[in-house]
Amino acid sequence: MATDPTVDPTAIDIALDPMRQHLIGITAHKHLPFDVPVISEISRNLWQGGCREGLVLPDFVKHLVSLYPWEQYDIRHTVDSEMYVRMYDSAEQGFEQVDALAAWVNVCRETGPVLIHCQVGLNRSSLVAARAMVLSEEADPAGAIAVLRERRSPACLCNEAFEAWLLGEPVEPASDSRNPE
Repeated sequence: MATDPTVDPTAIDIALDPMRQHLIGITAHKHLPFDVPVISEISRNLWQGGCREGLVLPDFVKHLVSLYPWEQYDIRHTVDSEMYVRMYDSAEQGFEQVDALAAWVNVCRETGPVLIHCQVGLNRSSLVAARAMVLSEEADPAGAIAVLRERRSPACLCNEAFEAWLLGEPVEPASDSRNPE
């Protein structure tokens, strides 16, 4: 009987639980240290976080908005909706789709918990979560940013272009040393 040498025949089935794990590192913008849960509750039916391949999507999540298609949750239950959008954590990232994404998040929040995720849950998902709170009139832009920094991490929206856009300030073209391609 032939066996696949790339598979451990003695491996046990492990469910990686994002409610118990943390993401730890240094941000690319401002070089801020962070130690955050994989996902955090931000507001009513609004969750935000990061993702690692193999993490099991918590059963309570009914809607998934992924801004980081390079890694995906293992979905083992029926969700009502999934949306996958490629966004970069770059000063050059456009904002054209943010209002539509935030409006969709708010529609989904009416029927159950929404998880918005990017790689770590600090910039891309913060941008959409904050805008959703603004569009739903839960907070003004500065208030939404404060909520994210209190409930998720002080490193949220360390991408200055994202924060400036939310605040309605001019977004300066930056010399972003990371090529998003």
